Amino acid sequence: MPHAHDSRNMAARHPRKASTGASAHPASQGDDSAQARKGALFLGAVVIAYIVFLVATGQMATFLEALSRVDTSWIAGAAICYALYFLFGVVAYGIAVYLDHDSPVGVRDLMSVEASGVFFGNLTPMMAGAVPSQIYRLTRTGLDVGEASATQFTRFIVFQLAVVLFAALMLAAKLRFFFEAYGNIVVLNLVVFGVHLVQCVGLFVICLCPGVVMRFGNWAIELLSRRSWLKDRERWDEMVNVQVLEFSGAFKRAAQDLPSMGLTLLVTMAQLASLYMIPWFVLNAFGKQGDFLECLAAGSMVQMVASAVPLPGGTGGAEGGFVMFYRHMFGPATSAGFLVWRIVTFFAPTIIAAPLLGLSTRNRTTSIYHRVRRIRRRLGAMVGNLPLKPRGASSRSISLSGKAAKRKASHHSRR
Repeated sequence: MPHAHDSRNMAARHPRKASTGASAHPASQGDDSAQARKGALFLGAVVIAYIVFLVATGQMATFLEALSRVDTSWIAGAAICYALYFLFGVVAYGIAVYLDHDSPVGVRDLMSVEASGVFFGNLTPMMAGAVPSQIYRLTRTGLDVGEASATQFTRFIVFQLAVVLFAALMLAAKLRFFFEAYGNIVVLNLVVFGVHLVQCVGLFVICLCPGVVMRFGNWAIELLSRRSWLKDRERWDEMVNVQVLEFSGAFKRAAQDLPSMGLTLLVTMAQLASLYMIPWFVLNAFGKQGDFLECLAAGSMVQMVASAVPLPGGTGGAEGGFVMFYRHMFGPATSAGFLVWRIVTFFAPTIIAAPLLGLSTRNRTTSIYHRVRRIRRRLGAMVGNLPLKPRGASSRSISLSGKAAKRKASHHSRR
């Protein structure tokens, strides 16, 4: 996470940082936009193919009948869960920004950063466009590329750790249920979980042993270059010799403040829980009953399968995972349930995130840290100005407001 900077130097550096950040990665941002457009076209074709499939297989009547019986109040609950998912994501970024006492990043900026992750992540294979777009958006707030990368890398590491930890807890709690309900197919999920675990361990190796990673990376680059198997050597050189150090430095700075890192992990776990519980709300919307923890565990497994598919939106993995883990709960309404779940967790957020990309904090002179301190001082002053409880006064008399006490006195005088 970014260090707290000297306030005397920070104000002078902000204009330079803003100009640097604005043009930090224009090519990268253009590539992300192009990928997002291709992803949107691809997903539009997937929706059309899905409709054709329902018509061709004769499931359209069952599908429409199931949709007609949906309880919209439960769908509203599912939408609130996704709103909480987004909110917790903003809070997780906010913790990092709060620790930098003079950071120019504001609340609207954080909402835009989270929206960038949703929009570009949903429309690029394996969410590859999320991290670059979020770094770019952070540079637009006034952070230089190094600080923006440090903030984003720390968030990325904690998020990956939370995904693996949440899935491990669900597997430990419901492993017997998984094998009883799904049989040996759960082995596939265990393999996917193992891949995510290896990725997480790899991130920690990069963070804790950057020298070893750089030596191995440079050896591999040299070997592949000699065999003419490497097309863009400069890009890989920068990744191995620059980005590895930035990644490691960001993690080590964050690790110096373990309480804030632990808080970020807890917030991220709450964020994932908000996403994974949405199928339970959708299930109830169709009048079906299901165990909440089982739905939560199945949700985490579906998300891991979808994230392993190299197509925009995890197409193929999302459909297969949902059918695999929720068919016995939804029954004939599985297709309709999948569509509602997909709308709440994917299509609607992607559309809603688009106008949020342009959000920007107007007043950058006061950081989030100083705003929070100002609010705390005001609340402290308000509490300090409250009348103190007189000695010997009964709790009943103190609980009466001024107007209530006057009404009581007037009532006694009339008697």
